[in-house]
Amino acid sequence: MIEIPSDLHKDLVPLAFLLGNWAGAGVHDFPGSEKCNFGQEVTFTHDGRDFLEYHSHSWVLDNDGNKVRPLESEHGFWRIDAGRKVEVTMTRDDGVIEIWYGELADQKPQIDLVTDAVARTAASQPYTGGKRLYGYVKSDLMWVGEKQTPEVELRPYMSAHLKKVVTPEEVERWAKALPDDMPDDGIAFFK
Repeated sequence: MIEIPSDLHKDLVPLAFLLGNWAGAGVHDFPGSEKCNFGQEVTFTHDGRDFLEYHSHSWVLDNDGNKVRPLESEHGFWRIDAGRKVEVTMTRDDGVIEIWYGELADQKPQIDLVTDAVARTAASQPYTGGKRLYGYVKSDLMWVGEKQTPEVELRPYMSAHLKKVVTPEEVERWAKALPDDMPDDGIAFFK
């Protein structure tokens, strides 16, 4: 269910499907790096201004699904204009700062992004750009990232399937919003 908060900046309504806390798992595979499964937590929030704030933390998982160590962290800001063009500024823990541009698909919650500018610190690994695809599919957030370096052509390197994390406060708010005339048994509700 996509909720549009009453205090969401009007320009951000097309991105409302991203809002909230998400958690899940995915696969990381890029030449020169360890191939692994990873866990991820992503948060998209807003404060009434014309951008979404984005945080992502991922970690390597062992074969039993336990956290082993941090993998990657990102922080950024997402905007969208009247023409459905999306711009993202992002900083990563490895010393990379990126500007991404893309577009929200017509009639579906899907965003294609491509790097427009990349800045790196001296300590960062070689990186020249990437692509990302985010999609809201059956109430889940899925994404795939592609990456290129001077030595490796653009290729997929990470993808994840994330589920919405529901807080007790959200459950309480939803429960209070239920109509008073709800049936007493669960079966009658579906008739």
